[in-house]
Formats: sequence, C-alpha cells, structure tokens
Amino acid sequence: MNTDNKILQKKANVVEIGPRDGFQNVKEFIPTEVKKTVLQKLYDSGYKKIQITSFVSPKAIPQMKDATEIAEFALRNLSDIDIFALVPNYYGAKSAHEVGLKEITPVISLSESHNKANVRRSHQESLDEFKRIKDDFPEMKLTPDIATVFGCPFEGRLSIDLLLSMIDKLTSQIGVTEITLCDTIGVGYPEQVRQIIRNTKQAFPSIKFNLHVHDTRNMGVLNSYIGILEGVNSVQTSLGGLGGCPFAPGATGNTSSEDLIYMLQHDGWDTGISFDSLLATAKYLHGNVQGNYSGHHIHIKDEYCCL
Repeated sequence: MNTDNKILQKKANVVEIGPRDGFQNVKEFIPTEVKKTVLQKLYDSGYKKIQITSFVSPKAIPQMKDATEIAEFALRNLSDIDIFALVPNYYGAKSAHEVGLKEITPVISLSESHNKANVRRSHQESLDEFKRIKDDFPEMKLTPDIATVFGCPFEGRLSIDLLLSMIDKLTSQIGVTEITLCDTIGVGYPEQVRQIIRNTKQAFPSIKFNLHVHDTRNMGVLNSYIGILEGVNSVQTSLGGLGGCPFAPGATGNTSSEDLIYMLQHDGWDTGISFDSLLATAKYLHGNVQGNYSGHHIHIKDEYCCL
C-alpha cells in the first residue's frame, strides 16, 4: 500500500468552541447577527461539532445574553451536526433544556479554589448540582469540563491522584461517559499532557476524553497535537485564538483553530474541515469583533503568514 495513502487515513476530531469560549471575553457586545454569521461560516467550513454559547447569567457575562436566540438559530440551521453549550449551574441547564439542546457542558475545576472563583461552589456542591441536572434532564448528555487540570492560578500544579478521584466521582456518581480535560491557564507542556492523558485513559478505558488547552506559552498547537497522538476523542480550539478564562488571572487566549487545522492538514491528517474556508471565517471575525486574539499569525492579502 502507498505510504501516502496511509498518512491520509489519519483522522483528527477538532471541535470549535470560539462562539462560547472565544466570545465570552469580549467586553463590547457582539451583534447577534455577527454571531450567527460566524456559526454559519464554521458550519460551512465542515465542522461536525461546535460549542455555540453559554447559558450563564447576563450579569456575570453580558456577552451571553442572547444565548436562547443563538441556540434557536443553531437548532434550525445546524441541525445535522452536534451542537452544545456550556452551563454553569442548574438554571443554565434548565434554559438549555427548554430551548431543545441535547448536550451541555457543566464545569468543575480540579482546584477547589478556582471552582469557588469560577462557579462559586465547593467540589461537593458542584457534584450535587450535576446530579440534580442529570436526574431532572436525563435525556440531555452531560459532557463536563474539568478546569485547571494542568495547573491553577491559585493552587499551582495539582496531583494526578486528585484528577483520577474527580473523574471517578463524575463517572460513578453522575454517570458521565465523556469528559474534557482543560488547561485553563495554558501552563501545560508536552510531557505533562502525554502523562495525564495516558493515566486517565488507562484508569478509565471506557470514558472518552477530550482536550482543551490555552496558548499562554505558545504551546497550544503542540499540546493539542500531543493529545491527538495520544488518542483523545477530540481537541477543542477557538477561531483566531480568541478568548480565555475571565476567572483565571493570567490566562490568555485559546489555541487558534486555523493554526491547528493548517498544521494537521499539512501533516496528512483528515479533519473534514476546509482550511481556506476557516481562514476566511477568521478574517471575517477579525474584521467584525475586537477582542483578545492569541493566534500567532497575521492575514496579509490571501496569504497565511506566521510572525
């Protein structure tokens, strides 16, 4: 068999989270029609899964006050792909359920200090909330984010035993079958990413693990690639590298979607995503949304140039 054909058979699942994690850090309200246009362009680029918004209190994150309208648009126009939203609490889950979403992402931090800063709950209070959501909305899939897996701005690096204990509680008490491991402040490095993924997959072979890394130290693409090589179910990136955690001091933007797709495409991976279409979408975003872009690139004419 031709070696090139073997290379082209490699598959990588990339999930776009920019419409939530990217937009949430933009202070000036992004017009709802711009958000809808970005979603449509992402869909046209070939994405099979997109995190579309967050059902959070507008007092906490005003940018997400149009979550219901965005979800209704996505359900009408992106109906043949997987769409999901972040929810910080029971009331967010209830709103997502009422609009008709089938998958939500509740959040719990491995660091209890960050959990209290982010969702104002202890670990046990968060787990109790997850259980309530699962009991009241059993038809919705819960795919939790575990934040600060690779390091916390308040507690530093956390132990693998603490992570395994958290995963055990989520699987045994809540019944989740898929979890996203998040490098909330972008302090992870390749060997750490490799070891955490290997340990979690070995301890919980029936659970799907996704990876979400920020680009604080310019290692977002590299750490995402390590995750792919280690067999994570998917990696999450944000268009233009836009975003970051508003409740984690020092956190900068996300891993740039077009940076990762560019690398994967040239390295022979099949993502199902058109780089040219994605780059055009990034240009549209950059022209219509003023925010914290962490992607290390600049668009000049029709070229994709690294700085």
